Amino acid sequence: MLRIYNTLTRAKDPFVPLQPGHVRLYVCGMTVYDHCHLGHGRVFVVFDMVVRYLRSRGYTVTYVRNITDIDDKIIARAAERGESLSTLTERYIQAMAEDEAALLVTPPDRDPRATHHITEITEMIATLIAKGYAYQGANGDVYYHVRRFPAYGRLSGRSLDDLRVGARVEADESKDDPLDFVLWKSARPNEPSWPSPFGPGRPGWHIECSAMATGCLGPHFDIHGGGLDLTFPHHENEIAQSEAANGTPFANVWMHNGFVRIDGEKMAKSLGNFRTLRELLADFDGEVLRYFLLASHYRSPLHYDREALLRAQESLTRLYQALKDLPLAEEALDGDYDARFHAAMDDDFNTPGALAVLFDLGHAIQRARAADPDRAARLGATLRRLGGILGLLSRPPARFLQGEGDHAAIEALIAERDAARSRREWARSDALREELRARGVILEDTPGGTVWRRA
Repeated sequence: MLRIYNTLTRAKDPFVPLQPGHVRLYVCGMTVYDHCHLGHGRVFVVFDMVVRYLRSRGYTVTYVRNITDIDDKIIARAAERGESLSTLTERYIQAMAEDEAALLVTPPDRDPRATHHITEITEMIATLIAKGYAYQGANGDVYYHVRRFPAYGRLSGRSLDDLRVGARVEADESKDDPLDFVLWKSARPNEPSWPSPFGPGRPGWHIECSAMATGCLGPHFDIHGGGLDLTFPHHENEIAQSEAANGTPFANVWMHNGFVRIDGEKMAKSLGNFRTLRELLADFDGEVLRYFLLASHYRSPLHYDREALLRAQESLTRLYQALKDLPLAEEALDGDYDARFHAAMDDDFNTPGALAVLFDLGHAIQRARAADPDRAARLGATLRRLGGILGLLSRPPARFLQGEGDHAAIEALIAERDAARSRREWARSDALREELRARGVILEDTPGGTVWRRA
């Protein structure tokens, strides 16, 4: 059965949904004040892979990934650029959708925005105040009283005493305790605000996700996911708020994907060492980026450099070459490939192991091409089906192998070369081959004619 590593239990636990046959999944999404970088892309692709696999196993999945569209960084960026918050956030939400499409990511079932859920947010804060878990400070802000929640620190493995002396604790005279965190920020001059029972203001970051997850999936659901950096304080605070307000466990399974690293450091906007998806997509096909993001286990660090992307491109090319010129077969030939693929994926979504099965299929196809074309075609059907579960190999092979660009010009040069060969003008034929090679085009002369692909 499927086992998932649960950050809360620190073990691979058998996965049993709360409602048989139905999985409810919430993932912390983007704060939309800039373009998405490769680290964000990893979140998009990893949880898209999780959803695809669960659905392939017959589950109904309700996938919710939020959008944070009100935040200190968003306010500062809009002021810096002299534009409204809505203009700024809409632009980056649209850019995010374009990046996701390029990565072959299926949009989530719901993508709630914080500013559309102010009522649910203020209601949850009011409940926390009424239950004694929150209070209003002298500055008008509303804070969560961390020491009132005995299980605080369970997810991240931190004790309250360790946190008390930690560098992440903010000193604030309006707090009863330095560990307490803000739920509602009272209105500041020239900042957006909404009415509330605690006075005009705007929500803190942590309460947004608690309210949106509860509103979309209910107070207790199956899986909560996000990047490893969100474990503390964001997800720790979500648990404290949600369980105190709702009186029930929040999420059964907590999944966290590892960092993308560059030059030995985490890729992050705050460090200025990030590569946006937009920049990378200018040089690489989106499916290549998707393959790169799946080639490492989702919990492992992912080391980025250009050479790693070139290796991913070469690997994906080999899989598409295995499918090239194969007739479409309705019947797959699974053998043990299906069982091995699912065994890997059932082991905490082990995509490197699943990809190894795809390469074994590719080798089997190449061995069977001449000796048993029917077997090769059925193996190809298996490769397409299993690759499709990972969101790969969905295009006609020629479309991937030839890429984007001016196909007409390339094919005109190939026709000219074919004509030169028919006239036995070998020097002209070789010159045209070299011209095509300089354009990044590789030719293959076959009994059926000349075929080509991008280098």
